[in-house]
Order: sequence, then C-alpha cells, then structure tokens
Amino acid sequence: MAVFLLTGIGLQLAVPQLLRRFIDTVAAGADRNTLTVVAVVFLLVALGNQAITALATYLSADVGWTATNAMRLDLLEHCYHLDMRFHNDRRPGELIERIDGDVTALSNFFSQFSVQVFGGILLMVGILITLWLESPVMGVALTTFTLVVTLLLHHLQHYAVPASELEREASAQLYGFVEERLAGLDDLRANGAGHYALGGLHRSLRRYYQDTSRAWLLRSHIWIGMVGLSSLGYILVIALSVLLYQRGHIRLSTGLLFLQYMGMLEQPLEQLTMQLQDLQKAAASIGRIDALFAERSQLPISPTPVTLPHGALSVDIDHVHFAYHDAVVLDDVSLQVPAGRTLGLLGRTGSGKTSLTKLLFRLYDPTAGSVRLGGCDLRDVEVQQLRQSVGMVTQDVQLFHGSVRDNVRFFDASISDDQIRAVLDELGLTPWLDSLPAGLDNQLEPGGKGLSAGQAQLLAFARVFLKDPALVILDEPSSRLDPATEALLEHAIKRLLRGRTAIIIAHRLDTIARADDIAILADGKVLEHGERKVLEARADSHFARLLASHHALAFANGMAVNNTAVNNTAVGNTTAVAHGTPRTKP
Repeated sequence: MAVFLLTGIGLQLAVPQLLRRFIDTVAAGADRNTLTVVAVVFLLVALGNQAITALATYLSADVGWTATNAMRLDLLEHCYHLDMRFHNDRRPGELIERIDGDVTALSNFFSQFSVQVFGGILLMVGILITLWLESPVMGVALTTFTLVVTLLLHHLQHYAVPASELEREASAQLYGFVEERLAGLDDLRANGAGHYALGGLHRSLRRYYQDTSRAWLLRSHIWIGMVGLSSLGYILVIALSVLLYQRGHIRLSTGLLFLQYMGMLEQPLEQLTMQLQDLQKAAASIGRIDALFAERSQLPISPTPVTLPHGALSVDIDHVHFAYHDAVVLDDVSLQVPAGRTLGLLGRTGSGKTSLTKLLFRLYDPTAGSVRLGGCDLRDVEVQQLRQSVGMVTQDVQLFHGSVRDNVRFFDASISDDQIRAVLDELGLTPWLDSLPAGLDNQLEPGGKGLSAGQAQLLAFARVFLKDPALVILDEPSSRLDPATEALLEHAIKRLLRGRTAIIIAHRLDTIARADDIAILADGKVLEHGERKVLEARADSHFARLLASHHALAFANGMAVNNTAVNNTAVGNTTAVAHGTPRTKP
C-alpha cells in the first residue's frame, strides 16, 4: 500500500510539470511529433496515477475493514465474557449498536485514512517543496496559507466530538427501543399498546434527529470554513502569479503551474476537512468502544484453577447471601445435595429458586458465602469446564435461526449426526424429524416459530443429553407440555437423572415425585430441608401440609369433573327420551 501510495503521489506531482512542458513546447513552435510525444507521456502518467491511486485505495480499505472486523470480534468476545450484571443493565439493541454501529464509524474512517489523510499530507508536503523550488515567494505564501488552514483544522478537531457522542448514544437508544418492541410484538398487539409503542418510537426518533442535526451542523462548520479559506488561497495564487509575471520572474506556463498546484493543494486540505468530520465521529465511537472494553466482569478468574472430579457432583451451598443491586434475593441459604441424589426445590415465585441455579452456573457470584461442586469452590473452577459440567432445561427454550442439527448440538461439530438421531429417537422426536423436508439440515425459524412448546422443550432435553453433564437442573421443564408430550419425557428424565446429581425446581408437586430430598424456600431463606420420605411422614412439616393441600385440591377438582360428567349424562339421557331413542347406561 505504501509503495502504491508514494508512486501515485510522485505521478501526481509530475502531471503539472508535463502540462507546463507542453505549453512551453507549443510556445517555442515545436513540431507536431514533439508535441505528440509530450501529450502521450502526459496521458500515460495521468492514467497510471489513476490506476495506482485506485489500487492504494483498495488496499487501504482492505486493511481498514480487516482491522475493524477483528475489533467487532474482540468486542463480541469481550461482551460474552462479561457477567450477567452487565447484560441485565443493557438492552441487546444498544449492544448491537455499540459493536456494529460504532465500529462501522471507525471502518468508514480508517478505510480511507491512509489514502486521504496520510497520502494527502505527503502530497501537500511534495507540492510545497516543489513550489519553493519554483518560486520562494510562492512557496512562502502557500506554506503560510497551509499552516493557517492546518492550525484551524487542529483547533476544530474536537469541536463536534461531544455532540457526536450524543448522536451515537441516541442511535444506540433507538436501536435498543426498536429491539425491545419487536421482541414484545405479540404482547403489544394483544394488549392494544401499539399507540404507546409508536409514541415511544416517535420520541426516540425525535431525540435522534435533534442530536444528529446538532452534530452535523457543528461538523459542517469545518467545511464552511475550509470553503472560505480555499477561495482566499486561489485569490492569493492568482494575484501573486500576475505580479510575478508582470515583473518577468515567471512565464505564463509557470503561472498556470502554480494554479494547478493550488488546485492540487486544495484537494488534500478538503480531504483533511472531510476526514476531520469523520474523525470526530470516529473519536466519539472510539470513546464508547474504549468504555466498553474498559468494562470488567465482576467474576474474578482464579490464577490456579482446579479441575472438577469426574462423575456425579455433590452440591454444597454454604451460608450464601445474594442481592441484585440492593434487592436481597438469598439470605443465609445453606443446602447440601450429596452426589447422585435429586433435590426438589419448592417455593413461591420470587423466593430465590432460579437465582440459586444461576449461582451454580456462576452467572453471578454470591455476595457472601460459597457455592461448591464436588468439594470445589466455583470461584476456583475454570468457567468453561464448570458450564460444561452443569446442564439445565428451563421453561423458556432459546432456539436459534439455524439447522436442527446446530440447534441441538449448539454448533459443536464434534457431535455426529448418529448421536443426534439416537437422542431424538429416545425422546420420541423421530416422526417429527422424518416429517421435515431436509431432516437435520432443516432450518428453524428464530425463536422457535413453527414449533410447539412441547417440541421446543424436547429439543432442549436433547441438548442436555448430548452435553452429558454431571449436574442436571430442571426448572419446571414440563409446565408448558400437554399430558401426551409430558409422558414422552418421563422415561427420558429417568435415564437423564441416572448416575447424576439433579435439582428440580417445581411449582407442581407431581414434578418432584422422583426427588430424594426436598428444600422449600421462602423470601430468600430455607424454610425446610430434608429427605422427602421423612418430611412427607411428618404431619407438622411444611411439605406434608403442601401435599395435603394438593391432594385436597385434586380431590375437589375430581369431584367437580365427576359431577359435570354425571350432569352431562343426565342431560343426554333426558334428551334421548324426549326424542324417543333408547336410553343407554352411562
């Protein structure tokens, strides 16, 4: 790139010299052949300059986009390793604008920087040196003019940066707002909140328009100033050229040479002006990117990580306290799950059950106390190994726009198609897979559209089967399933829990029938913890009272269903008699 850039600058400086040579040759009365040779050389140099400049521009753009694409990857990886506190405080749309929008502003600048800024500066220096050699008077005048313009540009280089930062922030907020409303489109429609969403969009757009207009106006002051100074520069060159020509210091062709060099000098100055506007955008983006890179995970990494033991892992939650900002979620919670046993975790919504499982994945660290798996404190375990050792099935399954294969194996190429088919067959999904036009290559829609809740839940179970974790967490996995689909999971869950430690979060008592131990949470505290059979046998235990209430409610619902059936039968019999048809036994 540097070779092409320097060669192009040399050819640009040669073009006016060749034009002066042509004019002087004409004035000297040279023959047609001499003029033709000079004209052909002029055309070759001009065309060569255009070709070399195009190559230098292409290489500059390639370097700029390669570097900024690498920056996008680094930013995405950095965000991926930040803890959940960071992501909870920011909307996905805002992060998309940070990672893509801000870096694109840098791409647009850096892809042209070397040619238009660095190359422009070299061209400007070459022009001034040539002018000094041709005429010291013109050299002094245009050097002074260039210094004045450069100082002005330097003074204005940060003029619009604060406004450009507000412009980028308004853009991020707009993207965040649109992303949230699109994600909640079904709820907005169902509740008639379309006018609210459009009103919020109007406010976000108005702010974006105002901040963008203000930033553009401040950046345009540089261009307006440059246009005025360029006009003064042309007046200066023409006036000095006329004066020097009248005094016999230069020929007419040299005056035209000076005018051409002024036009060439204007080009890098204009490029510097335009790039300075992009630089102010880039400077605002650099500040926001730098702030994002400065974010640090609140989950410290152990310098000497330990390795989790093989096989089922014991779970020890020792006097754990945890809070989201100032809201206390877990208060002095202590639980033990021996390796290979299953814990049923009960509690009202908001009692801290799901927060407890997030600590087991080390999405957060407890504010006090410790969480251990297999006797190892999670703060001493390498995060990747920890999350490979723990598998989870939640109520809300996240499916991606990709093939069935990639959604099941989570893009892990080491898992074969035979392994995937074996797991799907065990989960009863083979008929569904066979019905797809492309089988495992069939593309799923974003968010699992086109799949039933049961199919999505079964695919989530397939992921855990393939992961083969030592600890399994089931967060009310069958709450969205119909009885037929729920029956498909029964034998699969039994095999999944065999030889593993498990925690089952449930609101329905039927879900924890296979649990060895029971823990009940209330307001972030352990209300009760013990062996299920022991708690069930104790009439004064909370678990026994929950079971009694559950059985009473089930009995009442059963009686209501039976009464409805009897009443319906009676109505049917009465109708049958009225129409003269024989009455059958219910």
